[in-house]
Amino acid sequence: MNIFWFIPLHGDGRYLGTSRGGRPLTPEYLKQLAGAIDQLGFEGALLPTGRSCEDAWITASLLVSVTQRMKFLVAIRPGLSSPSMAARMAATFDRLSKGRLLVNVVTGGDPVELAGDGLHLDKEARYELTDEFLAVWRNVMAGNISDFDGQHLKIQGGKLLFPPVQYPYPPLYFGGSSPAAKRVAAKHVDLYLTWGEPPAQVAEKIAEVRQLAAEYGRTIRFGIRLHVIVRETEAEAWAAANNLIRHLDDETIAAAQAALERADSEGQRRMVELHGGRRENLEIYPHLWAGVGLVRGGAGTALVGNPDQVASLMQEYAALGIDTFIFSGYPHLEEAYRVAELLFPKLPLENLPKVEPSRFVSPIGEIIANDKLPTNAS
Repeated sequence: MNIFWFIPLHGDGRYLGTSRGGRPLTPEYLKQLAGAIDQLGFEGALLPTGRSCEDAWITASLLVSVTQRMKFLVAIRPGLSSPSMAARMAATFDRLSKGRLLVNVVTGGDPVELAGDGLHLDKEARYELTDEFLAVWRNVMAGNISDFDGQHLKIQGGKLLFPPVQYPYPPLYFGGSSPAAKRVAAKHVDLYLTWGEPPAQVAEKIAEVRQLAAEYGRTIRFGIRLHVIVRETEAEAWAAANNLIRHLDDETIAAAQAALERADSEGQRRMVELHGGRRENLEIYPHLWAGVGLVRGGAGTALVGNPDQVASLMQEYAALGIDTFIFSGYPHLEEAYRVAELLFPKLPLENLPKVEPSRFVSPIGEIIANDKLPTNAS
C-alpha cells in the first residue's frame, strides 16, 4: 500500500463548517505539516486546486526545500494553461525536487468556477480538451517535438529543452466518474483515483476503467481519496466523527448543498447521493461515514473506527485493486501523527522510517518517574 496525506490549502481546523477551532494557513504551519508528512513515513501529499485554495504549485515549491523524501501530487489544469507550459513547470519541479513530483490531472467540474477562470466549455468538450492536452503533454515530456492540430488545441513545434528526472514523465493521476472521464483515464493516465464510495461501487468503476485501458493496450493502477478518523477504540472514533460536525446547523448544510448542486461533476453527484444532505444514516457502509460531505466538496467520506477496523476496510478496497490511499483528517497535523502511530503498524507498508536507539536519539516515550526508560507495553 501507498499512503498519502493532504495539504489543506483551503483551510484547516478542528470542526467543519465553522471558524471555531480554525487555524490560519501560514507558511510556518504548512512547513510544520510538510515536515510531519516527510518524517512519519507517508508516501507524499496531495495539494488541492481551485479558486478556494492557495495555489498548489507555489505552495509545493515552498515546501520542497524543507522536506527530503515526500512526493508532491500537484494539479495541472487543461484549458487553464497550455500543455507545453505545463510541461515546463512539471519538468522544472521534478528536477529541482530530484524526482518527487506526481501530477494530478484536474479537468474541473464547476462551470461557475471555470467560467471565472475563462473556460467556457461544456462537460463533454472539457474532456475532449483534456484528451488533447494530455496527448501533447505526454509527447513533449517524453522529449519529442509536438505538432498537433486538434479541435481545441493547435501546437506547432512544442518541445521541452530541460527534461524531467522521471522518465518519460512524472506519473499521471486522474479522477472522474463520467464515461468521458473514464475514457481519458484509460487512454492516458498511470493511476485512476476514485472518491470513497462503498466497495461495490468502487469495484464497478475499477472493472470499467480496467477494461477500457485494456482496449488501448494499457494497464492502469487505482487509488482512492478518503478522510480517516482512527482512534484506539471504536467508541472514541465515532465520538470524534460526531464532534467534527457538532457545530453544523441546517442552514449551513443547505447552503453547502446548494453550492454543490451547480457542479456538473458525476463524481460530486455520487458523493451527494450518499447522504442526500441529511444527517441521518451517515454510516453508508460499515465504518464508512459520509458526514464530511455535508459541507465539503470533493471527497466526502471517511473511514471511522479503531485501527483494526480501519485497516480491515482498507484491505477490502485493496482486494479490489486499490494500491494507493490518499487520506486527510482534521486538524491535519495532529491527525497525521495519529494515523502514523495507530494505523501504520496494521498495514503492509514498506520503507517506513526507522528510529534506532542511539546516543543521538532521545528516549521514545517519557522517562518514568524521572528514573527509568519506558519499554514497549503489550
